[in-house]
Amino acid sequence: MRRNDKEIKDQQLIEKILKKSKVCRIALIDEDRPYIIPMNYGYKDRCIYLHSASEGRKIEILKKNNQVCFELEYETELLKAEQPCQYGMKYYSIIGWGKAKFVTDYQEKIKSLDIIMQQHDPNIEFKYDENQVNLSTIILIEMNELTGKMSGY
Repeated sequence: MRRNDKEIKDQQLIEKILKKSKVCRIALIDEDRPYIIPMNYGYKDRCIYLHSASEGRKIEILKKNNQVCFELEYETELLKAEQPCQYGMKYYSIIGWGKAKFVTDYQEKIKSLDIIMQQHDPNIEFKYDENQVNLSTIILIEMNELTGKMSGY
């Protein structure tokens, strides 16, 4: 990281950002072109959980190359200034890398869906339609590297 003064080294703060953010952008490599997708997600124990339809571009890419980069941010705010080039952003962000795999076991899919849903609404116990669970694809990203950055705090 170029700006060491902005690096987040506090693991509790990194965990908070992972648990409080709402959107995770995943970056994939489609042969020789990058491809990025914003997704709802859940986080637990150094893993990102994503819910997806069972077909589509990201699924086809992941079947060929399971290497993933992901990004999320928390508490962003535009900081205005007198001069245009002095504008800035206030934020916390995480960038990480890992390998994606598909969750196929029914009970593991339920656990994964619970993690995703609790990310957004932790006070509700969810019930799932068995047919919809079977039709859904759950992508699990096991993190192997992670960096955090903050600005304006």
